[in-house]
Amino acid sequence: MEVIYGLIPGMIFLGLVAVVVLFWAARSGQFDDLEGEAHRILMDDDADPKKKRRSPERRMPDAEDQDEG
Repeated sequence: MEVIYGLIPGMIFLGLVAVVVLFWAARSGQFDDLEGEAHRILMDDDADPKKKRRSPERRMPDAEDQDEG
């Protein structure tokens, strides 16, 4: 029964810490855009697979290179 004298103040302290963290998160903008991150994963921002990437060794010569030779 004596343990309750430590548990009650401890739970009050943890409750106050939780409230302080909640207010901090609300003021710092943590809850501003809740759906943005959820939709961002669905956005397709990959490169077009039809366009082939050329490595630097196999690139096309520029117009300036053709005039020289």
